[in-house]
Amino acid sequence: MTAVESRPSGVLGTSPGHRPFGARAKAFVALTKPRIIELLLITTVPVMFLAEQGVPSLWLVFATCFGGYMSAGGANALNMYIDRDIDALMDRTAQRPLVTGMVSPRECLVFGITLGVVSTLWFGFLINWLSAALALGALLFYVVVYTMLLKRRTTQNIVWGGIAGCMPVLIGWSAVRDDVSWAAVILFLVIFFWTPPHYWPLSMKVKDDYARVGVPMLPVVAGNKAVARQIVLYSWVMVGVSLLLTPLGYTGWFYTAVALAAGGWWLWEAHALHARAKAGVTGAKLKEMRLFHWSITYVSLLFVAVAVDPFLR
Repeated sequence: MTAVESRPSGVLGTSPGHRPFGARAKAFVALTKPRIIELLLITTVPVMFLAEQGVPSLWLVFATCFGGYMSAGGANALNMYIDRDIDALMDRTAQRPLVTGMVSPRECLVFGITLGVVSTLWFGFLINWLSAALALGALLFYVVVYTMLLKRRTTQNIVWGGIAGCMPVLIGWSAVRDDVSWAAVILFLVIFFWTPPHYWPLSMKVKDDYARVGVPMLPVVAGNKAVARQIVLYSWVMVGVSLLLTPLGYTGWFYTAVALAAGGWWLWEAHALHARAKAGVTGAKLKEMRLFHWSITYVSLLFVAVAVDPFLR
């Protein structure tokens, strides 16, 4: 792991007197990266509806979501512990709890490990051990494979590291069926091919941050034209994979219509970004964040369609 000289912690310091309880509680919640977990849950719950072909047990949905939050939260906390040196140097992460001193590294480490252990036992005893194994595998993959091995070494970091973000699909399915079917695998692959073109536009926006700390995100080492071309390629594969559910008999007309409409708009935006990059457009006129924001809308619409489709067949 590359060492980076950190700037001093924020004005809050590490003195207990400077860390009021309310602010500390918010800081521990921030360690779990709740905004990212919201997106993970968007892909978990609809898959449970598809697996059930209707409304699953509300207790099971709650237990799966709560366990998923603890597991992903533990992974995110451990990610912040490992990346605290570079987080201190990046503008977009300068207010994270370890950087400001609101939470100490030791507290963060204990917090992350505790969430990981408790979430695994929660899944195992209250849901099933397949879901527990998948959740633990996602945590270890994100912390060890992505954060420790890939992030600072290869431009493919977000491609393969994104596998951890695909696991909630399998967890949601297995929570209902205690197995993993081709439907879950297809949706897993949708998220796998969605992750790079979702994250690379954001990386294009903040590439100076990554360059400053030596993290080789693709936009740091390749030009906008090359990055946009990769975004277009992954986008086409993602949309193609998303359409496999219907011919295999897992979804009907409603999901297909949403997947075609949302996927078509995604491809329009991806090609538009590539055209601007190819023309040499830079700065605000590149509008790379349009695709980033649309990517969140796209995955939300697609998985809502996954949940609704069983009721319309």
